[in-house]
Amino acid sequence: MIESVNNELIKKYAKLQQKKYRMQEGLFIVEGEHLVDEACKREIVVDIFATYEYPEAKLVSDNVMKKLSGLDSPAHVLAVCKMLSEREIKGNILALDGIQDPGNLGTIIRSAVAFGVDTIVASSDTVDLYNQKTIRASEGMLFQINYLKRDLYAFLSDVHDTYKIYTTDVVDGCNIKEIMCQNPYVIVMGNEGNGVSEMVASLADERFHIPMSDKCESLNVAIATAIILYQFFN
Repeated sequence: MIESVNNELIKKYAKLQQKKYRMQEGLFIVEGEHLVDEACKREIVVDIFATYEYPEAKLVSDNVMKKLSGLDSPAHVLAVCKMLSEREIKGNILALDGIQDPGNLGTIIRSAVAFGVDTIVASSDTVDLYNQKTIRASEGMLFQINYLKRDLYAFLSDVHDTYKIYTTDVVDGCNIKEIMCQNPYVIVMGNEGNGVSEMVASLADERFHIPMSDKCESLNVAIATAIILYQFFN
């Protein structure tokens, strides 16, 4: 059993709670049996640590688990994993322009998988995919999506002749119910406070809004994304 928080391997992996070290090492941490099992299925696991007997895990003390964990209440098993590889885009795309909240990103990933999106393309200023809050909010669905980070304007310019591009516009956009969905498509969703940047929105073929009660000014971006993807899915 590893009992010392000063163990060299533990100190190395504990740094993965910081984005800088994740990017340097190409590694990230998932916590809890469900996420560890999903990572094992993808064959990206480098090391497993647990406070109890778990297949192929190194036994550690509770203090060591706290050192490794990014959670206030650490799980009893976690895995160090290689970052996910990109693959060829084979279907519809969800583009994210500056999403900042990790919980929103994780929830958006779940909705994307649920409603048939093949690939998420996130702008370079979108929150880190491997943030613990993003991973947990995705409920393991980050392992089921093709996730790319790109200069969003350049990417959309490149695919414009192949994909129909849709984006939200609460002022001038048509009712989403009037949209005749055309495959393959890109749906662009924007930053929590500022929406889609005008530069990116200028590439859209169609703009729409979600009709709702005048008692509500706006929707959380993760909820709005789920509604939109459901509408396009059906």
